[in-house]
Amino acid sequence: MTNTSVNPARSIGPAIFVGGWALSQLWLFIVAPVIGAAIAAALYTVTHAPAEKLSVKEAERALKTEQAQRRSA
Repeated sequence: MTNTSVNPARSIGPAIFVGGWALSQLWLFIVAPVIGAAIAAALYTVTHAPAEKLSVKEAERALKTEQAQRRSA
């Protein structure tokens, strides 16, 4: 209905040729996807937080325990 293009690459070319009002609104087609990507990255880091990290000593102890269990099985 508004005859707008949501693709930034497709919006830049016509805006440069038309100039004026189209060029003044071009910033939105560049800034909005960047803001959306930043929000998506922040949500991803919150929802996919890394598991608790083990210290080297704890990891070695767990490895020795696992190896002993595999030998006895």
